[in-house]
Order: sequence, then structure tokens, then C-alpha cells
Amino acid sequence: MRFERMTRIYLVLALLLGGLGEARAQLLPSYGRDRAGTSGFQFLKIPVDARSAALGETVAAGAFDASALFWNPALAAQIEAVQVGVGHTAYFVDIRLDYLSLLYPLGWGDMTLGLSLQVLDSGEMPVTTEFEPYGTGETFRFRDLALGVSVAQPLTDLFSYGVTARYVRESVAELVTQTLLFDLGIFYRVGDTGVQMAVAIRHFGFDGRPEGRLTRPVIGENGQVVETDFETITPPTTFLLGVSYMLLRDHPQHRLLLLGQLTNPNDNAESFNVGAEYTWNHTLIMRMGYRFGVEEFRTPTLGVGLLLPERLIGLRARFDYGFQHLERLGTVHRVGLNLEL
Repeated sequence: MRFERMTRIYLVLALLLGGLGEARAQLLPSYGRDRAGTSGFQFLKIPVDARSAALGETVAAGAFDASALFWNPALAAQIEAVQVGVGHTAYFVDIRLDYLSLLYPLGWGDMTLGLSLQVLDSGEMPVTTEFEPYGTGETFRFRDLALGVSVAQPLTDLFSYGVTARYVRESVAELVTQTLLFDLGIFYRVGDTGVQMAVAIRHFGFDGRPEGRLTRPVIGENGQVVETDFETITPPTTFLLGVSYMLLRDHPQHRLLLLGQLTNPNDNAESFNVGAEYTWNHTLIMRMGYRFGVEEFRTPTLGVGLLLPERLIGLRARFDYGFQHLERLGTVHRVGLNLEL
């Protein structure tokens, strides 16, 4: 049995490393910020939950709740009960991002099934052209959607893996772009030391090509041009290497979790993020994080959480709030609710 488990672990590692080798051109180029703007589907990179945003996006090895499906599907295998997560992000210029996820441990093979839905809506925006810069009287909106199905399984009491297949759809005006993407992740707990490590490859898959027609005004006899041929759009593939350490874990009233994460996207420079989460009396949670190497993030991220008493509502529930401030774009507020059924 032990030999069988080790064989399966090696197989999962081989698949992950093989996928990383094929994605080498996307994941590990050495162009730094010269890669900026080279991929699409950017809404997939926006954190969907208040906890991770408050921790500086450092939870690749520390998201043991419904948000695991967004950051690293391997973490879903560590969850023992059904969990439901709901998140809302009030983004810039009235853009809203909503997230819903479900984790369901199956009764066979120690496997966990996950479903997730991520939706971004820009709201109505006026159509402007170079000839009518104050608006044509028409409106348009961005609507983006990502629907994912995840499977995770522990191979030992210390090691687990997870895979997500995600249908992604991006629409604006009369154009629609669709594709299929995958997330691969592994998680390893270093014995009883309190140290946990994880590796994830997110949004790796097929390029998408916009379909539809786009009419734009020009100077000439017809007065307009209809565009029907568009270039393909590359997904925002990202490599995550995370570590977490429970500094205070045996104290009856205090817990302190430290997190760090290296983020390597295919369309920008690498960044290193750190975060800390303090829990008092299994009730109040305070969070802080910082992202190094990201121009807009000059201010630490902050957040709070509240664990609601199970005796009051009949189930375990946690309410979260996250605050981010970007230097030029302004502030972002997030709220979330995680339920354990």
C-alpha cells in the first residue's frame, strides 16, 4: 500500500513538472515587465475573497476553505466537511466581482469535489468614438464568467493534489471570447513542524479567439468598417510557490499564522508577497499583507474576520472583510462569508 501511494505521488509530480515544462515559455521567461499586456482574461487574476486579499494574496499554501478552488485546488483535499463560500468585491469605477464556491467531500477514495463560479460585471458604460467623444447615446458592458469543476485527493496524510477544469467566457459589445483552462496544484505538510508548502499552476490552457463583429466609424465613403477577424488571446497563466507556518498553534487563546508566496505570471514581473493572520479566542481574526514588486501596492493590505458561534446559528460560519489601496486607482473593498455545513 505504501509503495502504491508513493507511485501515485511520483505520477502527480511528473504530470505537474511536465505541464510546467510545456508552459515554460508562458511561466518562466526572463523579460520582467516587458511582458505586461501580453495576455487577456485579466479578470481571472483579481482575488475573489476578502481573506486572501487582506493577506496580500499569499494563500497558495493556506486557503483551507472554499476559496481553495481559486488559489490551489490541492488544498480542497484537506477539508473534511461541506463548505460554501460567497464573496463580493466592489472594484474600481462601479465594477463588481462576485464569487460562489462549493466543496463536497465524497464518500469514496477520500476525494473532494468542488464547483466554483466567478462573475465580473462592469455595468453600463457609454459608447464613445473619435468623432463623438462625449458619447453616441449607446451603451455597452463587460460581462466575464468562469465556471470551474475541481477534484482533489490526499495521497498520504501529508500530501495532496488537485485539478480544476474551468470554462471561461469574456464578452463585450458584440464580441465573445471562450476558452478552456486548467489549474494544477500540490500541497505538502512538513510533519508536525507547522510548516506547509504548496505549488500551483493556474489558468494554463488554450488561447481564445474573439468571435462576432465590431463596427467602428472611419473617414471615407462608407463611413464605417466592420471588423470580423481578431487575434487570439493568451490566458494569464501564473505559477505560485507558497509556504505557511503556524507560529502559535498550541496556545488556547492565541494563534498566529505567517505566510509567504512567490508569484510568477506570464504577463508581468515576478512578485513576492507576505502575510500574517492573528486569531484571538477562536473568535476575532486580524490580517495584514504586503506585495513586493508591484507598483500600485505601496500600502499594506488589511482585513478582519469574525468566527460566529456555532451555538447561535447551528453551523460554523466566518465573516470576512478585506481592504486594499492602490496608489493611483484607489481603494477596493471585499466582503465574504464562509459556511461549514
